[in-house]
Amino acid sequence: MVTKRIVCLANSRKLSGRCVAGREFQDGRAGAWIRPVSARPNEEVSEYERQYEDGSDPRVLDVIDVPLLEHRPKHYQQENWLLDPDYYWKRVDHLAWLALVRLVERPDSLWINGHSTYHGSNDQIPITVAEGVESSLVLIRVDSLHLQVFNPGAAFGNPKRRVQARFAYSGQNYHLYVTDPVIERSYLAQGDGVYNIGESCLAISLGEPFKDNCYKLVAAIISRQTE
Repeated sequence: MVTKRIVCLANSRKLSGRCVAGREFQDGRAGAWIRPVSARPNEEVSEYERQYEDGSDPRVLDVIDVPLLEHRPKHYQQENWLLDPDYYWKRVDHLAWLALVRLVERPDSLWINGHSTYHGSNDQIPITVAEGVESSLVLIRVDSLHLQVFNPGAAFGNPKRRVQARFAYSGQNYHLYVTDPVIERSYLAQGDGVYNIGESCLAISLGEPFKDNCYKLVAAIISRQTE
């Protein structure tokens, strides 16, 4: 077993559990991304597996000691590490906005663009193209973020509403679905519409393959106005 100290930058929903991810964190400096995963076929992390000793759940921006068994890379998700389910995670600190900003990355683009779903924009990558991608997590900062709450499947009889993040980054527009459960609960409780969030840091994840594509998802939103 090895214990990695990470700053939690995502605790997003994934099937019946969560997808937790962060960057290694030592002496105020961030290193490589780490995504603790379970031994289940879809690798989602249960509440039991990710909890602190007091039973509470990790929060975004918590600095956490996570017990891990081994590096478990898969396809473009090279950041995956198999967690040790026999030990609690340990919270050692919590970062503020100014510390978070120092962790922001500046890629030229969010992986590969030019592929979009009906309601999205630059939100999907064909599996055959994604085979050349070597990472699946990034933290960016945007000056302006809008959230749209709507029902994308209404025409097909699906009543479920969703939250979509809309922003521009490096000259490209992105419309990506949100899997941050805190944000989802907050905005699904409100009416349909577009909400101006303002300056924000976004943890973007390239999710599991689904049929012939993988999808870019906003796994966490940390806005300056709420931090």
